[in-house]
Amino acid sequence: VWIFGYGSLVWRPGFEFTSRKVGFIRGYSRRFWQGDTFHRGSERTVRAAAMAGRGALRGRRRGACTWGVAYEVRGEQIAASLQYLNMREAVLGGYDTKLVKFHPQDKDAEEPILALVYIATPQNPSYLGPASEEDIAAQIIVSSGCAGHNIEYLLRLADFMRYFCPQAEDKHLFSIEEALISILPCLCCTEESLEET
Repeated sequence: VWIFGYGSLVWRPGFEFTSRKVGFIRGYSRRFWQGDTFHRGSERTVRAAAMAGRGALRGRRRGACTWGVAYEVRGEQIAASLQYLNMREAVLGGYDTKLVKFHPQDKDAEEPILALVYIATPQNPSYLGPASEEDIAAQIIVSSGCAGHNIEYLLRLADFMRYFCPQAEDKHLFSIEEALISILPCLCCTEESLEET
Protein backbone atom coordinates (compact mmCIF):
# COMPACT_ATOMS: atom_id res chain seq x y z
CA VAL A 1 0.00 0.00 0.00
CA TRP A 2 1.21 3.52 -0.80
CA ILE A 3 0.22 6.52 1.34
CA PHE A 4 0.63 10.07 0.05
CA GLY A 5 1.47 12.86 2.50
CA TYR A 6 1.48 16.56 1.64
CA GLY A 7 1.70 18.21 5.09
CA SER A 8 3.66 17.18 8.18
CA LEU A 9 3.82 13.61 6.84
CA VAL A 10 6.57 14.78 4.44
CA TRP A 11 9.01 15.16 7.37
CA ARG A 12 7.35 13.26 10.24
CA PRO A 13 5.30 10.30 9.00
CA GLY A 14 4.94 8.72 12.46
CA PHE A 15 4.72 5.16 11.10
CA GLU A 16 7.13 2.54 9.76
CA PHE A 17 7.51 2.28 5.99
CA THR A 18 9.52 0.29 3.48
CA SER A 19 10.35 3.03 0.97
CA ARG A 20 9.45 6.62 0.11
CA LYS A 21 9.26 8.65 -3.07
CA VAL A 22 8.88 12.37 -3.68
CA GLY A 23 6.31 13.23 -6.31
CA PHE A 24 2.89 14.72 -6.96
CA ILE A 25 -0.79 14.07 -7.47
CA ARG A 26 -2.92 15.89 -10.03
CA GLY A 27 -6.32 17.50 -9.59
CA TYR A 28 -5.87 18.64 -5.96
CA SER A 29 -4.48 21.81 -4.35
CA ARG A 30 -2.86 22.20 -0.94
CA ARG A 31 -4.72 24.93 0.95
CA PHE A 32 -4.47 26.13 4.54
CA TRP A 33 -8.25 26.00 4.99
CA GLN A 34 -8.56 23.31 7.67
CA GLY A 35 -8.82 23.97 11.40
CA ASP A 36 -6.85 21.79 13.80
CA THR A 37 -7.67 21.90 17.50
CA PHE A 38 -5.51 18.91 18.41
CA HIS A 39 -2.17 18.60 16.61
CA ARG A 40 -1.21 22.25 16.16
CA GLY A 41 -3.94 24.14 17.95
CA SER A 42 -6.20 24.09 21.00
CA GLU A 43 -9.79 25.01 21.80
CA ARG A 44 -8.45 28.13 23.54
CA THR A 45 -6.50 29.09 20.41
CA VAL A 46 -9.54 28.53 18.21
CA ARG A 47 -11.64 30.93 20.27
CA ALA A 48 -8.88 33.53 20.38
CA ALA A 49 -7.90 33.39 16.73
CA ALA A 50 -11.04 32.08 15.04
CA MET A 51 -9.10 28.91 14.21
CA ALA A 52 -6.02 26.97 15.11
CA GLY A 53 -3.56 25.08 12.94
CA ARG A 54 -4.38 25.17 9.25
CA GLY A 55 -3.69 22.70 6.49
CA ALA A 56 -5.80 20.83 3.97
CA LEU A 57 -5.85 19.32 0.55
CA ARG A 58 -8.58 21.00 -1.45
CA GLY A 59 -10.76 18.75 -3.60
CA ARG A 60 -10.67 18.21 -7.36
CA ARG A 61 -9.42 21.23 -9.29
CA ARG A 62 -8.57 21.22 -12.98
CA GLY A 63 -4.86 21.75 -13.63
CA ALA A 64 -3.97 21.60 -9.94
CA CYS A 65 -0.95 19.67 -8.72
CA THR A 66 0.19 18.90 -5.16
CA TRP A 67 3.71 17.75 -4.31
CA GLY A 68 4.57 15.57 -1.34
CA VAL A 69 5.90 12.15 -0.36
CA ALA A 70 4.42 8.70 -0.94
CA TYR A 71 5.31 5.98 1.56
CA GLU A 72 5.21 2.30 0.73
CA VAL A 73 4.02 0.14 3.62
CA ARG A 74 4.16 -3.67 3.52
CA GLY A 75 3.12 -6.63 5.64
CA GLU A 76 2.56 -5.75 9.29
CA GLN A 77 3.31 -2.10 8.53
CA ILE A 78 0.00 -1.80 6.67
CA ALA A 79 -2.39 -2.38 9.58
CA ALA A 80 -0.26 -0.36 12.02
CA SER A 81 0.13 2.65 9.69
CA LEU A 82 -3.54 2.71 8.67
CA GLN A 83 -4.70 2.45 12.28
CA TYR A 84 -2.37 5.31 13.25
CA LEU A 85 -3.34 7.51 10.28
CA ASN A 86 -7.06 6.87 10.58
CA MET A 87 -6.94 8.08 14.18
CA ARG A 88 -4.65 11.02 13.39
CA GLU A 89 -6.28 12.19 10.16
CA ALA A 90 -9.87 10.89 10.07
CA VAL A 91 -10.98 10.72 13.72
CA LEU A 92 -9.02 13.69 15.11
CA GLY A 93 -8.72 15.70 11.88
CA GLY A 94 -12.01 15.03 10.12
CA TYR A 95 -10.32 14.14 6.82
CA ASP A 96 -11.77 11.79 4.18
CA THR A 97 -9.70 9.16 2.36
CA LYS A 98 -9.33 8.88 -1.40
CA LEU A 99 -7.31 6.75 -3.80
CA VAL A 100 -5.27 8.90 -6.17
CA LYS A 101 -2.63 8.43 -8.85
CA PHE A 102 0.77 9.39 -7.48
CA HIS A 103 3.44 10.44 -10.01
CA PRO A 104 6.99 9.89 -8.67
CA GLN A 105 9.55 12.63 -9.32
CA ASP A 106 11.96 9.87 -10.28
CA LYS A 107 12.40 9.84 -14.07
CA ASP A 108 12.68 6.02 -14.16
CA ALA A 109 9.11 5.54 -12.92
CA GLU A 110 7.01 4.16 -15.75
CA GLU A 111 3.45 4.51 -14.49
CA PRO A 112 1.68 6.35 -11.67
CA ILE A 113 1.19 4.49 -8.39
CA LEU A 114 -2.19 4.23 -6.68
CA ALA A 115 -1.90 5.86 -3.26
CA LEU A 116 -4.18 6.60 -0.33
CA VAL A 117 -4.51 10.28 0.63
CA TYR A 118 -6.39 12.08 3.41
CA ILE A 119 -8.23 15.20 2.22
CA ALA A 120 -10.37 17.87 3.87
CA THR A 121 -13.75 18.69 2.40
CA PRO A 122 -16.16 21.58 3.08
CA GLN A 123 -18.48 19.11 4.87
CA ASN A 124 -15.81 18.51 7.52
CA PRO A 125 -16.69 20.23 10.87
CA SER A 126 -13.12 21.63 11.12
CA TYR A 127 -13.16 23.06 7.59
CA LEU A 128 -12.57 26.82 7.68
CA GLY A 129 -12.59 27.79 4.02
CA PRO A 130 -10.66 30.51 2.22
CA ALA A 131 -8.99 33.46 3.95
CA SER A 132 -6.35 35.98 2.93
CA GLU A 133 -2.70 34.93 3.22
CA GLU A 134 -2.20 37.62 5.89
CA ASP A 135 -5.11 36.34 7.99
CA ILE A 136 -3.89 32.75 7.68
CA ALA A 137 -0.33 33.79 8.65
CA ALA A 138 -1.63 35.71 11.69
CA GLN A 139 -3.60 32.66 12.82
CA ILE A 140 -0.61 30.35 12.28
CA ILE A 141 1.52 32.58 14.52
CA VAL A 142 -0.79 32.12 17.52
CA SER A 143 -1.47 28.39 17.02
CA SER A 144 0.26 25.48 18.70
CA GLY A 145 -0.72 22.08 20.06
CA CYS A 146 0.62 18.68 21.10
CA ALA A 147 2.52 18.24 17.80
CA GLY A 148 4.24 21.63 18.05
CA HIS A 149 3.80 25.17 16.85
CA ASN A 150 2.03 25.84 13.58
CA ILE A 151 4.91 28.10 12.49
CA GLU A 152 7.09 24.97 12.39
CA TYR A 153 4.48 23.24 10.20
CA LEU A 154 4.46 26.07 7.67
CA LEU A 155 8.23 26.62 7.54
CA ARG A 156 9.10 22.91 7.30
CA LEU A 157 6.59 22.48 4.50
CA ALA A 158 8.03 25.47 2.62
CA ASP A 159 11.57 24.09 3.12
CA PHE A 160 10.49 20.68 1.82
CA MET A 161 9.11 22.31 -1.34
CA ARG A 162 12.29 24.36 -1.88
CA TYR A 163 14.75 21.50 -1.36
CA PHE A 164 12.92 18.47 -2.75
CA CYS A 165 10.63 20.02 -5.40
CA PRO A 166 12.41 23.18 -6.59
CA GLN A 167 10.70 22.99 -9.98
CA ALA A 168 7.21 23.02 -8.45
CA GLU A 169 5.10 26.08 -7.72
CA ASP A 170 2.96 26.50 -4.62
CA LYS A 171 1.98 30.18 -4.59
CA HIS A 172 -0.50 29.69 -1.74
CA LEU A 173 2.13 28.16 0.56
CA PHE A 174 4.88 30.66 -0.26
CA SER A 175 2.54 33.66 0.00
CA ILE A 176 1.56 32.58 3.51
CA GLU A 177 5.22 32.07 4.42
CA GLU A 178 6.04 35.55 3.10
CA ALA A 179 3.16 37.08 5.08
CA LEU A 180 4.25 35.26 8.24
CA ILE A 181 7.86 36.45 7.88
CA SER A 182 6.68 40.05 7.42
CA ILE A 183 4.50 39.86 10.57
CA LEU A 184 7.07 38.22 12.89
CA PRO A 185 9.40 41.25 13.34
CA CYS A 186 6.40 43.39 14.33
CA LEU A 187 5.36 40.76 16.87
CA CYS A 188 8.88 40.52 18.32
CA CYS A 189 9.15 44.32 18.70
CA THR A 190 5.79 44.41 20.47
CA GLU A 191 6.84 41.66 22.91
CA GLU A 192 10.14 43.39 23.68
CA SER A 193 8.44 46.72 24.36
CA LEU A 194 5.92 44.98 26.63
CA GLU A 195 8.73 43.31 28.57
CA GLU A 196 10.50 46.67 29.01
CA THR A 197 7.32 48.21 30.41
